[in-house]
Amino acid sequence: MNYILQVDFPYTGPWGDEMTAAMNDLAHSIAEEAGLVWKIWTENKDANEAGGIYLFDNKADAERYLAMHSARLKSFGIPHVNGKIFAVNEALSQIDKAPL
Repeated sequence: MNYILQVDFPYTGPWGDEMTAAMNDLAHSIAEEAGLVWKIWTENKDANEAGGIYLFDNKADAERYLAMHSARLKSFGIPHVNGKIFAVNEALSQIDKAPL
């Protein structure tokens, strides 16, 4: 079974192409995480929020990553990290074109 990890947190930039350049090494590091299938990076400049939607192939790796990533973000000075893990209903998700 696959699991979605949804993460968001306060963020003041950089945004867009500058964010891509600043976070390139981090993105490559995340790509190597155990159990990660994919990540979609999210940013909302108007609300000063960023985060991501992750697909993991097991719940234990999603939980481990959330704990590690929350600690990392807090070490960067981010005071509050929202993280939620959801089981994926693959049959319904495939009907709606999910990239599973």
